[in-house]
Amino acid sequence: MSDRLTSLDASFLYLEESTTSMHVGSVMVFQPPREGFDYDQLVHIIESRIGAIPRFRQKVRDVPGRIANPVWVDDEAFDMGYHVRRAGLPRPGSDRQLQDFVARVQPRKLDRTRPLWEVYLVEGLHDGRFAIVTKTHHALIDGVNALDIAHVIVDSVKGGDLDEAVLPWQPSRPPSSVELVAGAVVDAVRRPTQVVDLVRGGLNDALNVGLRAVESAGQVLSTVARTAARPAPDSPLNAEIGSARRWVMVATDLEDYRLVRKRLARGAYAEDVTINDVVLATIAGGLRSWLLGRGEAVSPHTTVRAMVPVSIYGDDPAGMYANQVMACVVNLPVGEPGASMRLHQIAFAMRQQMEGGQAVGATSLANLAGFAPPTLHALGARLGSAMSRRLYNVMITNVPGPQTPLYAGEAEMLSTYPVTPLAKGQALSIGITSYNGGVYFGLNADRDAMPDVDVLGQSIVESLAELASGRES
Repeated sequence: MSDRLTSLDASFLYLEESTTSMHVGSVMVFQPPREGFDYDQLVHIIESRIGAIPRFRQKVRDVPGRIANPVWVDDEAFDMGYHVRRAGLPRPGSDRQLQDFVARVQPRKLDRTRPLWEVYLVEGLHDGRFAIVTKTHHALIDGVNALDIAHVIVDSVKGGDLDEAVLPWQPSRPPSSVELVAGAVVDAVRRPTQVVDLVRGGLNDALNVGLRAVESAGQVLSTVARTAARPAPDSPLNAEIGSARRWVMVATDLEDYRLVRKRLARGAYAEDVTINDVVLATIAGGLRSWLLGRGEAVSPHTTVRAMVPVSIYGDDPAGMYANQVMACVVNLPVGEPGASMRLHQIAFAMRQQMEGGQAVGATSLANLAGFAPPTLHALGARLGSAMSRRLYNVMITNVPGPQTPLYAGEAEMLSTYPVTPLAKGQALSIGITSYNGGVYFGLNADRDAMPDVDVLGQSIVESLAELASGRES
């Protein structure tokens, strides 16, 4: 029998609405080699590597009557040309044009009748560059059977193993409706605990499934349990959203964050101030400037509550993965006028959660959603979607990447920006990826609720400069 979706994975199919597409994306910008890079090369890269991950050639099939969760079946009509697409910007294409392109294509729901991923080769960027834009559904990314499609494309070795012949693929015969029903009955007998939480559609049922999955992970999300009694503060970041988006990319230098940490991390707990704390303090300063520029009321006690599944990383890039992953809910002190004080308040709050057992460690995250480090952005979005919108104002996922170059064939990746989806009632999500000396932000926002998201992007740059310079507001 085909693999059955877990209740958590199935919930993301039923959570999806016209305004809340349940997929995560990435935007990778490349410098082509002297001989160039084209669509056929990208197709060959993907074809030569997805054979080891069958999920990329499988689609979702519902069980008749929804008496059990859907199953994964091979797509007999799998069409690589449908999934890998080509687009061009008017030369010389600007970063603004790339952002507009991403804002148009990312909100579009993936076709449920096909494997749940898409890739776009975007040509025509200035300086001869090109971009690869990816979309992968949460239901596909479980960290065990499949990762984000972006991690199939890039390789740490220039050229990779692209000379090997692509092995032919033979799909398995799809199960009939009778076989699907029979399989559901067998699963109910053999593994009754796995079919208790059947998802029958509707937002509330799906959210309940997600929360029960969290609670059954073996370690209760005590932060969520405690925070549920204290709703997130009112914020323009929480609004009814539509289907249109604005997307902004912000590039910063990792060395600036290291310098801030070195200069401001003093005192008894100096070693506990992390690069991640500096990133969050930078965002807090950016949000403060953005709110003030909007004319919002900002008092010394104003906060923005962030749901932050993060990988904590320090100055040593060698130890950035595995047991350094935490998921926290933290109040960003946007009402505090002093940049260094914002940093120390955030560092203290994060340390409290970790020392108090309020943060969820990597093992629990793995038990919750099949966690794998390359899919943390997807995991963060999965967690955020499963939580009530009243628990937080904004989701921030921070993923450390390698500090050495990655390649698509012979083309070197210059930068990479995440595209994390919006949960219902969330006007903004922030994804951050560090890579090869840079820290790259992807700001995904509702087009109507946040027409000024580009102002927030500039405010983040200015906030980092404020921290680095040591001057206070």
